[in-house]
Amino acid sequence: MKDKGKRSVDERYAQWKSLVPVLYDWLANHNLVWPSLSCRWGPQLEQATYKNRQRLYLSEQTDGSVPNTLVIANCEVVKPRVAAAEHIAQFNEEARSPFVRKYKTIIHPGEVNRIRELPQNSKIVATHTDSPDVLIWDVESQPNRHAVMGATESHPDLILTGHKDDAEFALAMCPTESFVLSGGKDKLVVLWSIHDHISTLATDPVPSKSPGSGGSNAKHASKVGASNDKPAEKPSIGPRGTYQGHDDTVEDVQFCPSSAQEFCSVGDDSCLILWDARTGSSPVVKVEKAHNADLHCVDWNPHDVNLFLTGSADNTIHMFDRRKLTSGGFGSPIHKFAGHSAAVLCVQWSPDKSSVFGSSAEDGILNIWDYEKVGKKQDSTGLKLPNAPPGLFFRHAGHRDKVVDFHWNASDPWTIVSVSDDCESTSGGGTLQIWRMIDLIYRPEEEVLAELDKFKSHILTCDKS
Repeated sequence: MKDKGKRSVDERYAQWKSLVPVLYDWLANHNLVWPSLSCRWGPQLEQATYKNRQRLYLSEQTDGSVPNTLVIANCEVVKPRVAAAEHIAQFNEEARSPFVRKYKTIIHPGEVNRIRELPQNSKIVATHTDSPDVLIWDVESQPNRHAVMGATESHPDLILTGHKDDAEFALAMCPTESFVLSGGKDKLVVLWSIHDHISTLATDPVPSKSPGSGGSNAKHASKVGASNDKPAEKPSIGPRGTYQGHDDTVEDVQFCPSSAQEFCSVGDDSCLILWDARTGSSPVVKVEKAHNADLHCVDWNPHDVNLFLTGSADNTIHMFDRRKLTSGGFGSPIHKFAGHSAAVLCVQWSPDKSSVFGSSAEDGILNIWDYEKVGKKQDSTGLKLPNAPPGLFFRHAGHRDKVVDFHWNASDPWTIVSVSDDCESTSGGGTLQIWRMIDLIYRPEEEVLAELDKFKSHILTCDKS
């Protein structure tokens, strides 16, 4: 049975690869020796004529023969309509991409399950591992390390304490303040302010609308970016607030895009909970049975703060409106998106278009959706997916195992980095892909038809001559 499944994955992949020159404006495929459970864009470093250089954050989840690492890479992002179609499909699955180069290695205390960057200063990142603590790193000031057996661990610039059990995945950083949010096996959601520890950075200080608290319960306070060469006691701070309302592990958390005081969480109790730090530590709204199974992920729309996405082990994505979250005491999504055949692991709204979002799952597929297309007739350009579920307009099938994370590039709209953990399908490792679909797929239909008409008339003119 497993061989049959492997055959179908290989057939799907072969079909996908044959269509790469047609479907993609650009694609880079990078083989990973060790799987990475998270991938995030960092700051853009340089803009050139045909490509931009940007930081990329990855990890290496090893088998213990070498240390686990947090990896800072430099990525060359080719600009739209630059790459030749015949070239982008000519990659070797077992090779590393020339567009991705390792810049720095941090030896991480334990596996890196999740990486999140601080939006106001993306050189500051938080990581989750198999422990109750959240680790904060200034990746530029951290020394570059050689990951060999027996090497000592790098020292985080700050440790956030407050969980009573392991907090492995649920992690978010606030877009408006220097706040960090986490959830864990202790069923808690925990909030910290790291403002006092990063505002004293010598270069590129993080702006904040108001001074955060949290300094009062800090011990061994040290600014983020302090040297690791002489590690005294590791600086740590306790929480600004602890929030209790889940009945099982908290799997994901997210801040409201416009308020540091409002946030949401989802968990294995099938609940979506909205919180407001100004009203105390109890839920503002608790949505029971948001799905019929564990919830793995949540995202809050940065363009419309009334809309949430949730992804679940029931293979679906639900879209909720905060003005009408429940009906009869249970979750009442305004739409259900069904386009995966296995558990949904990650959902994320596009930073560029308010109605567009992506979802990745254990089926190895990364789907791109547009909820404005739900209920509309099929377009007449012939470029959209036939027989697709409502709202689905692009299916990235370049991974051959579960797509554990992806991230839209805010500096380069419609460019996505995605990563799969390939241990089930191969002898190990993972696959990192950076890709951008051809713009004919997402541009307005009237624009595409006008361009096709122009192309046809050009062909006719050439034929006559």
